[in-house]
Amino acid sequence: MEIYFDKRSVRQIRISAADAIEEGDTLTLREDLREAFTEDQIEEIERRIDTGDINDLFNDVFEEWDAEDIEELFELLEGQLAEADVDLKYQAPEMDDDDEEEDDDEIDDDFEEDEEEDSAGPPDA
Repeated sequence: MEIYFDKRSVRQIRISAADAIEEGDTLTLREDLREAFTEDQIEEIERRIDTGDINDLFNDVFEEWDAEDIEELFELLEGQLAEADVDLKYQAPEMDDDDEEEDDDEIDDDFEEDEEEDSAGPPDA
């Protein structure tokens, strides 16, 4: 079985993982991981793992994860799924440069708009 995480899912998991590293709480990360899978995928994974519960798979991932490296989280998830004969595919951040450039351009545009508003001076009373 092959599962592909889209860019949005990967980005959300990375944000939640960073929050989990900062706050030490994996609840939101667990929810975002679960939401990255479709219900059909979850059912198929649960059929393939010994415990029959995807939350147990997540527990194993979190127990092994040192909560310091986001890439390690993805590697552990891939490893756990591979044991269930599930091939996880996703786009690594290095391959996502176009989106980052677009985001940078949007930030620059927003900054320039703010500067223009600020230079207009105070409103007339």
